[in-house]
Amino acid sequence: MSRSKKTEDYEDFLEDYYHEGELSELETHVLSQKVQRKADRNRNSIRGFIKHIIALKKYLLDGNVKWYRKSVVVAALLYFLSPVDAIPDALPFVGFLDDMGVILWTVKFMGKELSGYYD
Repeated sequence: MSRSKKTEDYEDFLEDYYHEGELSELETHVLSQKVQRKADRNRNSIRGFIKHIIALKKYLLDGNVKWYRKSVVVAALLYFLSPVDAIPDALPFVGFLDDMGVILWTVKFMGKELSGYYD
C-alpha cells in the first residue's frame, strides 16, 4: 500500500520539529518567527484571532515556562503552521477553520495560565 504525498509531506514537516526534550533557543525563535509570518499574512481575514496566536507565541518564548508545559502550545502552533492539515489553507477562510479550532482549543485548555500573555 502506498502512502499519499500529503502524508509524506506532513511526516517530513513533523520530522523537522519532533523533539523528545526542550527545543533549542534557535528552534524556538524560528518557530516563533514562522508563526508571526503566518499571522501577519492572514491578519485581515482573522484579525480577532491574532491576539490568541500572539499570546501563545509569548508563552512559547517565556524562558520561565518549563518545556513540558510548552509542549501543548508547540503542538498547536506546529499544526497552525503545517501546510498539510484537515482542511487545506488554500481555501479562503474555510481553510483556517481547523487551524482556528486547534488554537482556540489550546487557549481554552491552557486557561488562566495564558492570561498574562495578552496585551
